[in-house]
Amino acid sequence: MPRLLPLNDGNKGDKGEQAKPLLALNPARFPLTMPLRKGVKRVQPQKEQRVERRLAAIFAADVAGYSRLMSQDEAGTLRALAAARDIMDGLIAAHGGRIANTAGDSVLAEFPSAVDAVQCALAVQEKLAKAGTGEAQDRRLQFRIGVHVGDVVVRGGDLLGDGVNVAARLEGVAEPGGIAISGAAHGYVRKALPLAYTDLGEQQVKNIDEPVRATRYDPS
Repeated sequence: MPRLLPLNDGNKGDKGEQAKPLLALNPARFPLTMPLRKGVKRVQPQKEQRVERRLAAIFAADVAGYSRLMSQDEAGTLRALAAARDIMDGLIAAHGGRIANTAGDSVLAEFPSAVDAVQCALAVQEKLAKAGTGEAQDRRLQFRIGVHVGDVVVRGGDLLGDGVNVAARLEGVAEPGGIAISGAAHGYVRKALPLAYTDLGEQQVKNIDEPVRATRYDPS
């Protein structure tokens, strides 16, 4: 570091004396950072959630007329929904499915095969129909179920992507207490499950660019 010039008071020139130079400050003595206080931990950057893509059979269900039922009898509807969910959740697990997302009256699950998903949907509607016996028709809690086979994105356990959207839109095609499956799903199950289906043809559904071929099964 360069030294500072000495101060000259003008009175010592005759004897040739010079003032001692001032030393420059050493920056090493003054660190710019302070040590962490005792007990304080460094915050580690969060890792991004791993995103996985895979082909899955998607099961989407919601309650037909849920808002109307809630407005008529909120407490009774919530009790009926809890009882129905107990039945549905147990059957999804029994058929090898995994519940991914739930919100209010809706349930989204994935299965390793379309046959498992459709068999589960049939069992759910059959059990719920028996459980609702004796309820007035306008007070009966009925689910609509859509099943589709497609590509999904799995993030943090949730299911996302176009495959999920198609399954959710198929719910609207199903009748209360019924099931609607996509053409892709029907291709897998039509021989494995010899059931009576109604071909609904190409359906233009909300927020899906291309028409979706739908097949409906309404349990009696």
